[in-house]
Amino acid sequence: MTKKQESVLVTGADGFIGSHLTELLVREGYKVKALSQYNSFNYWGWLEDIECRNKIEVLNGDVRDPHYCKHITKDVDIVFHLAALIAIPYSYVAPDSYVDTNIKGTLNICQAAMENGVKRVIHTSTSEVYGTAQYVPIDEKHQLQPQSPYSASKIGADAMAMSFFNAFNLPVTIARPFNTYGPRQSARAVIPTIITQIANGKKQIKLGDVSPTRDFNYVLDTCRGFLELARCTAAIGETVNIGSNYEISVGDTLALIRELMSSDVEFLTDEQRIRPEKSEVFRLWCDNTKIHGMTGFKPSFDIRAGLQATVDWFTNPDNLRKYKADIYNV
Repeated sequence: MTKKQESVLVTGADGFIGSHLTELLVREGYKVKALSQYNSFNYWGWLEDIECRNKIEVLNGDVRDPHYCKHITKDVDIVFHLAALIAIPYSYVAPDSYVDTNIKGTLNICQAAMENGVKRVIHTSTSEVYGTAQYVPIDEKHQLQPQSPYSASKIGADAMAMSFFNAFNLPVTIARPFNTYGPRQSARAVIPTIITQIANGKKQIKLGDVSPTRDFNYVLDTCRGFLELARCTAAIGETVNIGSNYEISVGDTLALIRELMSSDVEFLTDEQRIRPEKSEVFRLWCDNTKIHGMTGFKPSFDIRAGLQATVDWFTNPDNLRKYKADIYNV
């Protein structure tokens, strides 16, 4: 008897990490449903560009609709819930939309998964929920600090997901990735912003504060972390960091990009890009002891190798033209 092919739903599959996770799951032999946010153009975001597009079932809808969530989770073994609003600056001006998508969307997915008997739910958190590090490296016991409406909404979403484990025994794992970068990342993020502007010949680039530190992780490593957690029964009911246990400042990261691209670009401070003082997260450094102990996971890409792969992708003319390097994206 052949083993049943496991069915997987990826919400937010049309986004940066979701599209890479979709590709990984197909390579690993899963039957994949990929949720793209509904639009009248029938446009599937980054799913338009993946090689396995004909091997997946693309769904068009919205996690804010509980009835739709119940429909798409039928006959699904594993849900990877990535659908979210993630831009921090936009959360300052449109916080209500973050509550609707991030908290209520998570409620809808968990409720639907429970009613349809889904075997595993991997809910996506973010290192932003920790706020500025009170100690380093940051383990899963670190306090949570809502320093932006975005991080507050993700704290609420995480709590909602875990409540379904505690109250209803839904097999939930909260995957908490630190700063992910790589091909297809949103233009609002600092690494694509720098690469695309240098590639377009800019001699000066305006930036916010470059002193904060981050634990940057190449997207393929983040996706492997998600998959390892989905395969680990010990991770049920747990919150688990996905990171490299390596800290680097934003300024040093930009200098490395400049070196890799053989550029002499000058970085300038732009006041409109600086977060409100109490909202800036100054230090993030992941303690990945827990995921390594549970699954043996450790990153395959160091920061130089990951950035080189990212530069190579963004500087491909077919990819570069998809980004508006002259516009500041919130």
